[in-house]
Amino acid sequence: MSERGSATVEFTWLTVMLVVPLIYVVIAVFETQRSAYGVSAASQAAARAFVQSDPSAADRRARIAADLVLADHGVERASVTTRCEPACFEPGSAVVVVVRSRQRLPLAPDVLGDPIASFTVDATHREPFGRYRAAP
Repeated sequence: MSERGSATVEFTWLTVMLVVPLIYVVIAVFETQRSAYGVSAASQAAARAFVQSDPSAADRRARIAADLVLADHGVERASVTTRCEPACFEPGSAVVVVVRSRQRLPLAPDVLGDPIASFTVDATHREPFGRYRAAP
């Protein structure tokens, strides 16, 4: 029996079969982490903007703050919802901001317009209005 072969061919095939999937997994993990950090930072920024603005423009400013942070992180199609506990702009109350986005995995094909491999990333941030702060 002859042990004759081509090491270059074997090395090339092993590289393709092992390294390429590993690189894809690393890229997918980085994309997931980028999205998770983006929605987390957006929920914090939106809650702070809501608390620091006047009641008439609070929702709009929270949405603008969240959109700026999401754009910085490259996160698209996110929903921002705000709610106050127990009421808005009362001493001792708090605002809760939820930012939710649906991200697709890199190179995932679209089937009938809906991505096969996608995941939902969301973040919730609760910002107190201030127990000793005067209501507007």
